Amino acid sequence: MNTLIAISGLGILTLLAEIFNARRIIVPITIVGLLAILGLTASEFGLDKSYYNNMIVTDKFSSAFSCLFIVITIFLVAMSHDFYKNQRTKISDYVAIKVFLLAGAVAMVSFGNLSMFFLGIEVLSIALYVLAASNRLNLKSNEAGMKYFLMGSFASGIILFGICLVYGATGSFDLMAIYQVIHYSSFPQWYFIGIVLLVIGMLFKIAAVPFHFWAPDVYEGSPALTTATMSSLAKIVAMATLFKLVTKLLPIQSYSFQIIIVCVAIGSMVLGNIMALRQNNVKRMFAFSGISHAGFMVMTLLCVNDAASVLLYYAAAYSVAGIAFFAVVIYVTAAKENETIDSFNGLGKSHPLLAGILTASLLSMAGIPILSGFFAKFFLLNQLVHTGWLVLVIVAIVTSIISVGYYFKIILAMYTKESEESLPAIPMTYQIVAVVALVLNIAMGLFPSYVLNLLG
Repeated sequence: MNTLIAISGLGILTLLAEIFNARRIIVPITIVGLLAILGLTASEFGLDKSYYNNMIVTDKFSSAFSCLFIVITIFLVAMSHDFYKNQRTKISDYVAIKVFLLAGAVAMVSFGNLSMFFLGIEVLSIALYVLAASNRLNLKSNEAGMKYFLMGSFASGIILFGICLVYGATGSFDLMAIYQVIHYSSFPQWYFIGIVLLVIGMLFKIAAVPFHFWAPDVYEGSPALTTATMSSLAKIVAMATLFKLVTKLLPIQSYSFQIIIVCVAIGSMVLGNIMALRQNNVKRMFAFSGISHAGFMVMTLLCVNDAASVLLYYAAAYSVAGIAFFAVVIYVTAAKENETIDSFNGLGKSHPLLAGILTASLLSMAGIPILSGFFAKFFLLNQLVHTGWLVLVIVAIVTSIISVGYYFKIILAMYTKESEESLPAIPMTYQIVAVVALVLNIAMGLFPSYVLNLLG
């Protein structure tokens, strides 16, 4: 609860800085504030408490994911300094929206009541709608904002309908009260219809098949930093929330529910990777890559032991690789209308450090050792072997091999082709973010137990 209050206060402080014409210090103050909030959240790790009649619950799960969300937001805010350099009068708005988005994210993993869950998801979604359409003079950005708003609204409506059915079946929004009803009392069978609607709504949010169709257009049309926010922060927030909903509200996973999850996972991995092979736009490619990674993360719902730890590790590995990836992509494509693979021609010669970071990030997402992406997939597939779903393991391995094909399209462009134009000097913030994200990626690969044991 203290984390949520502190984040909200920081967002208000960011808006007030604009009134006092302190635009230059908005980003540094916000980063310092987020670091302080990160320390506050870490200091409360392991303290199980509930606030306001169980509206907010803090436990190891919520604290660990909240820390991850804060770290990702620090990276995003740091890149805002140079990304919005031509819109200095609006820098406070953009940074404040990201901070309030973080507040919604923390509420989504800390809820003890379904009404707080819905409030959190709406705070996060509204912030993303605004960011997607924030480039008002760009037709693609307007289109992305409208598509995302319409699809997100439908998903929110489905989630709300599911919450209403759960309430009608159990007589409460409180997770503890619902748990008591479904374990120790009789309840209507249409309770499970409510759960299915909740799952469908959250699958929309993480862009998993068959609810993925909005992602490529929205990712391509949105400003690059917004795409980075959607693909890293928003995706792992939605996945962590889906995991909590399923583990708390579904007493026993039936075989039919497992079949649904298996189909979603296989569909996401196969379609995401095959469609990514056909893309020339880097942001569309990453959208389909994100769909395939959503398929991987959904598989944690089938794991029996240490599923939360595996999900935390996978989410951390995926998000830091994505941040490093976009730190380079934003710089390379800043002055270009389209973010095509040709934009990266010759980057290995002109900017070897950036090319090395981008290569490492892509290899991490492909699952190449010693990077954390490899261990994330290894730990997940190891858990799946024990569940008996060997078909998922086989599909995951085959699709990971396919993913190497489109990741190497960018790598080959950097190292085997010549650039026809020179790039401006790289802003220091992009370079720092990319290097720190890569260091975190390698550190998690070398010392995975530090993350895996957090929720043990």
